[in-house]
Order: sequence, then C-alpha cells, then structure tokens
Amino acid sequence: MLLIQYEKCSTCKKAVAWLKEHGIAYESRPIKEENPTADELAGWVSMSGLPLKRFFNTSGNLYKELKLRDRLPGMSQEEQLALLATDGMLVKRPILVGEDFVLTGFREKEWEEKLL
Repeated sequence: MLLIQYEKCSTCKKAVAWLKEHGIAYESRPIKEENPTADELAGWVSMSGLPLKRFFNTSGNLYKELKLRDRLPGMSQEEQLALLATDGMLVKRPILVGEDFVLTGFREKEWEEKLL
C-alpha cells in the first residue's frame, strides 16, 4: 500500500501510528515533494468512488488563499485535477492507496473496516 502524507500533518501522524500499531506494511510518499499527478488523482478518484471535492484539503491555507470554495463549482473535473496536481498542499491527506481501494483522510473506523 502507498501512504501519501505530509510529515508535519497531525492527522498523517495518527494514520502512521495506527498502521504501525496494527502491523500494516506501507510505502510512504511525501506529498509536498512528490505531488500526485492529475492522472494518479483521476485514477484514485475513480477507484475511491468519492466525489473529486473530497480530495481537496479544504482546511488548508492555500485552498483558502485561492478562494477555491467559490471557484471549484465553476471548474470542470479536468481543471480541478490539473489544479490539484500543481501543489501537494491542496490535496487532502493522508491518502492510502491499496490494490482495490483509496482512502482519503484518516477516519479510524473506515480504516478498520477496510484493513482489519
């Protein structure tokens, strides 16, 4: 599994601790240094079954600075994916990518259902 995270993010730290506590192996990828591409994001959105808006870090400073809450509804999915691919700080984290699933954010109950 691939864990895409930001090391300073408290939610990411909780996710890492949870994975270690349960002995679940994963490969880590720093989201700020290795931002997901538009193609990767499109695949993850499709595999997750979630709406694209769930992949945006709506509590992040950059999201707020760019006034994306107002701008996103008028953008196509392709434009949104291209925007997400420009900066890892726009992307919701952590993202856990498995063979047949994608989880965004860390909600312990959801992770337990999928991984245990």
